[in-house]
Amino acid sequence: MLRARWIERTLEPRFELGTSKGAITARTVWYLMAWEHDRPEVVGIGEAALFPGHSKEFPADVRTKLLELCMDTSDWDRRLYDDLVDVPSVRFAVEQCLKDLEAGGTKTLFPSDFTLGRQAIPINGLVWMGDKATMKQRIREQLDGGYTTVKMKIGAIGVDDELELLKAVRKEYGPGDITLRVDANGAFTALQAPEVLKRLADLHVHSIEQPVPPGQYEVMAELCADTPIPIALDEDLIGQNTHDSKVDLLDHIRPQYIVIKPSLVGGWAATQAWIDLAKARGIGWWITSALESSIGLNAIAQYTATLHMTMAQGLGTGKVYANNIPSPLLAERGELRYRPEAEWDLSTLQ
Repeated sequence: MLRARWIERTLEPRFELGTSKGAITARTVWYLMAWEHDRPEVVGIGEAALFPGHSKEFPADVRTKLLELCMDTSDWDRRLYDDLVDVPSVRFAVEQCLKDLEAGGTKTLFPSDFTLGRQAIPINGLVWMGDKATMKQRIREQLDGGYTTVKMKIGAIGVDDELELLKAVRKEYGPGDITLRVDANGAFTALQAPEVLKRLADLHVHSIEQPVPPGQYEVMAELCADTPIPIALDEDLIGQNTHDSKVDLLDHIRPQYIVIKPSLVGGWAATQAWIDLAKARGIGWWITSALESSIGLNAIAQYTATLHMTMAQGLGTGKVYANNIPSPLLAERGELRYRPEAEWDLSTLQ
């Protein structure tokens, strides 16, 4: 018989993680652990990492579901397609937990050349918001660090200053040298967005994520139909938990890309559903983390590695925490690698 427990932890960023919705100074995540009664030494672990301000679920929802799951472990497989659909972060935690238990608690969830250390996942460097001088320094660190795709958060310090920073990069590196992406997190209005898109196109920016707030479907559809640079839906995917709602969103807006965060859309099964629908419509996609700890990031990365993507993914966030769980994951020079010779240190989860 399966037994389970859960714990809550606060992750501490090394610096304020600036977004257009404010700075992140702490991050709460939950770990679900399960084991067979007759094999207590083999423990599967999954991470629930909702994102306040983005997720449709709340911490109370997560705690309630985790309590229910630990009290009754008899039907977790069924609940993945039942009541857990509406609590995506918990659904993903259950997926991870069961998969890890099946793998003997090794955290090798999807064996591949990635987990053998033979193949890396291309990732983008990420420039968090700050004042102009800080952002300029962070851009330089990413470029000097060997990243050939750099994503910058925009929408907080003023678009003129942000575009000036991008223009400085373009003076030094052409589009064939560095790919620039921007993430607005819904910072612009329907009136502002067209002009911002035009100015970004002049700088040969690859794409912009979520230029207007989620839920403005008519505005987003118009922007995507007549945009000078590709638009990627991000927050608009969150909360679309049924097949029909996913289809309706993509068919109505017709974005150039979608950005999939497994923790926020409901895990691997939901991610694959988005990918299949996007492919059928000629819509591009990539996968990003949502500031999980090493447990969740590992689950996302190992799955992503099986998709053999050549485009840079958004999986380089493991270094942002001062108290992250030590793991075999290593992000450097535009790649995420898994070092099979390194060990997991799960002592903080005891």
